[in-house]
Amino acid sequence: MPNYHVYPHNFYPLRNVIQNYPWGSTTAMHELFSIDNPTHQPQAELWMGTHPNGCSRVQIGGQEHSLAALIAQNSAGILSPQTLEDFGELPFLFKILSAEKALSVQVHPSKGEAQKGYALEEGKGIAPQAAHRNYKDPNHKPELVYALTTYQAMNGFRNLQQIAALFAAIDFSVPSCQAIEKLVIAYQQQCDSAGLQTFFSALLSLQGADKDAALDALLAHALREHRLMESSLTENAQQLPDALNQTDIFELILTLAQQYPGDIGLFSPLLLNVVTLAPGQAMYLDARTPHAYIKGTGLEIMANSDNVLRAGLTNKFIDVPELVACTQFEEKPMRTMLLTPHKEGEVWHYDIPVPDFGFTVYQSAVQTLVHSQSAEIILALDDTVQLTHANGETLTLQKGESAFIPAYAYYYSVTSSGRIARVFNQ
Repeated sequence: MPNYHVYPHNFYPLRNVIQNYPWGSTTAMHELFSIDNPTHQPQAELWMGTHPNGCSRVQIGGQEHSLAALIAQNSAGILSPQTLEDFGELPFLFKILSAEKALSVQVHPSKGEAQKGYALEEGKGIAPQAAHRNYKDPNHKPELVYALTTYQAMNGFRNLQQIAALFAAIDFSVPSCQAIEKLVIAYQQQCDSAGLQTFFSALLSLQGADKDAALDALLAHALREHRLMESSLTENAQQLPDALNQTDIFELILTLAQQYPGDIGLFSPLLLNVVTLAPGQAMYLDARTPHAYIKGTGLEIMANSDNVLRAGLTNKFIDVPELVACTQFEEKPMRTMLLTPHKEGEVWHYDIPVPDFGFTVYQSAVQTLVHSQSAEIILALDDTVQLTHANGETLTLQKGESAFIPAYAYYYSVTSSGRIARVFNQ
């Protein structure tokens, strides 16, 4: 590849990888962005970035190269000297995520936990793609999700007393449910963070007949409750924004049971907040917080990591001790879920508590000036986007198309009658 230190372009259209995971939608990306799907495969995620499992491609001099190879030609100029010093790479991964079926319940470790776990597994010589490997890299994985459609998820533990009440309402009094009945009673007697940790660990460790009996009792209870009620069981639902009023969690349990029969993760809606975002709303997901995406299409921005510790709704490896060690056992109040943007006219900025990525949505733009201090990715959400640089270079993006903008571009303008998503690092 030739040396491009001379900065030939300020705008690089991206050709992005689509991941065909089985939980993805076969229609959503076509309906929203006219992305073809001739083989009718589930189109779960479209990746924009340099992650090796799905690196974007760019055209240079009539030839196609990986975005990672482009950045390697002049990392300081393209990423910015500060980003190169702090991260050594493009520090974020930007996705369109479309879920027709629930993803696994999971926790992402903190940066310190990831560094320690990665070093330990590397030292043991565990193959990077081994099914029992927990840490694929030494990085944390904070996330933001921005809903493009109605978007249902689980995020963080419920009120601890509420968890106890939801489990106590299930009839575990039959002899076959003795194991889980003891766990529920013990948690009621110690309904605090330490008690939740013990309960969570023991629940995920149920096996064989004890697990089957517990799930049978759960599903029988869910069916009865679903027939009796259609509204949420959240204690403080009247005080919540409409978008956070929960659906019938027992209907959700029954739906998840069709998707993941016999999975201990079917108890998750009793443990975790069930959240429904309206289109245009955003939510941040902390490290060490259990969560799962259930249904809908949205933008997902995260640190450039693939570290996932699973907790259910999966046929993949679950390392309960490591999961518990990397989980914060504290309730996450529903009122804290939404990210409220800082608005400057049509420019909406979302405050992110980590430096790995920043996120801004332009509701519309007429030659709006953008100051880029790091490498950026722009995505056209609703309509054509026109990018213009001071040197006269222009690029037109159609809805659903994206572009990479190096730090050396410094200033450029955007014009569109629709929304524009912009991801950068802070």
